[in-house]
Amino acid sequence: MTITAEAPPEARPKPAHRPYRVRVAALRALSPHFVRVTFTGDDLADFGVDGLDQRIKLVLPLEATGYDTFPTDDWWPSWRALPAQEQNAFRTYTARAVRPDLREVDVDFVSHGDQGAAASWLARTRVGDEAMLIGPDATSGVTGSGVEWAPGHASTVMIAGDETAVPAISSIVESLPADARGCVFLEVPTADDVLPLVAPSGVTVHWLPRAGSGASAADAAADARADAAYGAPLQTAVRAWTARYVTAWHRGVDLEEVDIEHEILWDVPQGEAQHGAALQGELYAWLAGEAGAIKALRRFLVSEVGVDRRQVAFMGYWRLGRAEM
Repeated sequence: MTITAEAPPEARPKPAHRPYRVRVAALRALSPHFVRVTFTGDDLADFGVDGLDQRIKLVLPLEATGYDTFPTDDWWPSWRALPAQEQNAFRTYTARAVRPDLREVDVDFVSHGDQGAAASWLARTRVGDEAMLIGPDATSGVTGSGVEWAPGHASTVMIAGDETAVPAISSIVESLPADARGCVFLEVPTADDVLPLVAPSGVTVHWLPRAGSGASAADAAADARADAAYGAPLQTAVRAWTARYVTAWHRGVDLEEVDIEHEILWDVPQGEAQHGAALQGELYAWLAGEAGAIKALRRFLVSEVGVDRRQVAFMGYWRLGRAEM
């Protein structure tokens, strides 16, 4: 019988992500529906700076014990092994800005006044409150974990999403090379939610409000829950732009059906198209937001227009009719 000795702790690879104990340093209302929370903490000196659509998690405190039972080492399997009553919930966001030298991370939150767990946390949090983030560990030696933007050598980009994708899209656009070209569509609740965004001269940015300037949060939230209204501006704009751009090379293919009621709508180019490697094709599309709208846009691009499915990254961040996913 062969006995394999367990590797000493110092020899095991570090997880790419780890928990960070932080506190709320600042709260800033950017618009009627966007709130920027700045977190600070000594450990953030090691927070990874991958940029783009870097996913992180906000850990929500348990009512009785806060973060006392949340594991610090190899957190994911350890968290799963906890009794249900000791498992902190968490929600996924994008790191809008990371300043390791200042030990700070900015996260932009969307507030619709819903009663979800993260919305409740945002409503009651105050400067100085303790919090916990799960993010990339710069000391792990792993980069690119949690980043889905991978356009390769595509000469044109088309980026589209609703308000939940605005932080990720903003970071992506600000990172585009000066010679980039393409189009960006951002659907937001109201005209007052349009945020400053600097893009290369060859990239046009279109903000698509669902309601007019000055609409109340309650009105916008009611509009967002209407199937006929939510996602409609985004789909109309993407279809119009794409029809002008790629109608000359229609070669659509059938797509498998994705049950967005029970499955996560999430797929990004793999293999040769991953993280900047060679991606053959003119157009790279990145879509994120409400799962129903993103599913429809993906089917339009791949099945109707004929964009190679390997050139379409799509992510269902949330599902209409559910407070949170």
